Amino acid sequence: MNFQEHAAKPLLAAAGIAVPASQPARTPEAAAAAQKALGPVVVKAQVPTGKRGKAGGIRKADTPEQTRAAAEAILGMTIDGHRVESVLVESRADIKREFYAAVMNDPASKGPLVLFSTLGGMDIEEAAAKDASAIRRAAVDIRDGFDAKAARAMLKGLDLGGKDAQVADVLVRLYQVYRDNDAELIEINPLAVTGDGRMVALDCKFVMDDSAVKRHEELAKKGTPEKVTGLEAKGRALGLRYIELDGDVGVLANGAGLTMTTMDVVCHHGGKPANFLEIGGEAYTQAKPALELVLANPNVRSLVINFCGAFARTDVMTEGVLAALDAIKPKLPIHWSVHGTGDVEARAMLKEKLGVMPFATMDQACAAAVESARKAGGHR
Repeated sequence: MNFQEHAAKPLLAAAGIAVPASQPARTPEAAAAAQKALGPVVVKAQVPTGKRGKAGGIRKADTPEQTRAAAEAILGMTIDGHRVESVLVESRADIKREFYAAVMNDPASKGPLVLFSTLGGMDIEEAAAKDASAIRRAAVDIRDGFDAKAARAMLKGLDLGGKDAQVADVLVRLYQVYRDNDAELIEINPLAVTGDGRMVALDCKFVMDDSAVKRHEELAKKGTPEKVTGLEAKGRALGLRYIELDGDVGVLANGAGLTMTTMDVVCHHGGKPANFLEIGGEAYTQAKPALELVLANPNVRSLVINFCGAFARTDVMTEGVLAALDAIKPKLPIHWSVHGTGDVEARAMLKEKLGVMPFATMDQACAAAVESARKAGGHR
């Protein structure tokens, strides 16, 4: 779950990280009133995405009239697919230097990763491309945590203008925000050094792990609901984990890991998955709505069904899908890979009902599905 800046910054403030005074506003009049209380301000579009400045969604203002005009220009804009419904009117800072700081989930180390760069204010991908050595990374063992000693070691050798202790303190506090709020990402860009020597977070991006929403129900109410397609909304209503993609190879597999692996193999063979949809022990009862969901995407030209049984038997899953196929009677080519518990029985069913045998490997099934989609082209 993504959080807009105005909802993310209070988490920093609660942890002792300084943030500018600010007020959210949904109308130009409310923005102008906020400026009267704050003085010179920055008017910022509130959307759960980056690069607002490049899109014209961040503007300076010195008077109520200028603030009203800035809000009028920003409200109603569309930035990266998000319509701007509110702005944040924030006290303008006297910036002397900008840093970047973040804590995120790291697939490589399978744990938290603390990031820091002296190239604050830039898009971090651009910063990395310009000077990879300017981005410091510290993988964290959650059993040990991340303390001031670890922060100082991470920052060693950087020219921070005598702000080493302050930066280290912010990193430690930021890590605590990450832990306390089950974040996938907490990012400050820029972390500014102001004219009076303070360290202030001028922007904040916060993404909460969706599985933690139930542990933070009050905080989650301040989040921005994820944009979903019509098919994704239908999948949620059915209790199915479905994500619509822009490919033409439909994917149905049991278990999230196997589903993602299947998608990776489709990509390896030059294809593009049309969806993520995992279905396990529910395949016997949920196969029909699951297949209807996959096939409702008009871009799907072929289908790969990949079952690997352990606790869930592949013959039970296959039986459910065969019943669904009999009811739906799709016209597109279907490619099977079935291995594990019950695969002998599953293979016999496929031979009897469809006159086909599963491919010997998942790799072969995915390659065949990619080729079928290519041959189908614009026809379904």
